[in-house]
Amino acid sequence: MQRLVALFCLLLAALAMPTAASAQGVITTTTIEEYEIDESGREVLVSSRTITERRAPGATMALPPQPLRASNDTPAYAPSAARFVSPLVATTESEAIAAYGPFRVLDDGRAALVDITDSHTPTHFEAMLAAHPGIASLQLVEVPGTYDDRANLALGRMIRARGIATHVPEGGSVRSGGVELYLAGASRSAHPEAQFAVHAWMDQDGLEANDYAADSPEHRRYLDYYAEMGMEPGEARDFYWMTNSVGFGDALWLTGADMAQWVPEEEPEIERAPVLAYLDLGGLLQ
Repeated sequence: MQRLVALFCLLLAALAMPTAASAQGVITTTTIEEYEIDESGREVLVSSRTITERRAPGATMALPPQPLRASNDTPAYAPSAARFVSPLVATTESEAIAAYGPFRVLDDGRAALVDITDSHTPTHFEAMLAAHPGIASLQLVEVPGTYDDRANLALGRMIRARGIATHVPEGGSVRSGGVELYLAGASRSAHPEAQFAVHAWMDQDGLEANDYAADSPEHRRYLDYYAEMGMEPGEARDFYWMTNSVGFGDALWLTGADMAQWVPEEEPEIERAPVLAYLDLGGLLQ
């Protein structure tokens, strides 16, 4: 079937008294509908997604409720690092030759990530590589975060083990737990104007990273991961505490150029693992 992607944007000016203007602003609602054309030539709606952006007067970035990373398997919601979907997502969807969960295969050597990750994403990744073993580059187009931080870190380790490069193109946006996937690249690169957003994690009890002592085991999950991704201990600590410098309900926005100051675009010397590596996820998700 032929796939079509329709993008509808509705810009609404919020109505408010002048004294309340700071609490109102502009609301942008974007609906992305994906159709397939069946054998008879009819368009069949196969998916629909709506994203709402609220922008206060004078604000440069909206922060609507968005699922982001938590320090456990429980989905977390906060008014934080989300933004209006870029045309790059629609372009990526239209160019894709195959889809596996949030992954889109662009050609024999490239894939893209276009949505939030969850507990199933490592399995989607496996399936994609089994069918397209030549994939060597992953474009992070639209990565809002993760529903399952443990699975997200497992996915990062899989990317690293396969020696796959990560790249954030112009117009790309990587937020929250998506940043861990960027770090996983055997080589990393980002357009200078690409967008990143980081913030503190929060556990199921409502405690944030800074509520725990600096030497508590809750922090080790990330510090150990950063070390596995090639960071020196000091670099890992500095980067980790930078990401926790803003609360869970807020976001620190960085450009690709900013991120390069924290995470140099280097090419670590690692070997590509065998094609069938990481087929058993049991140990990774414990």
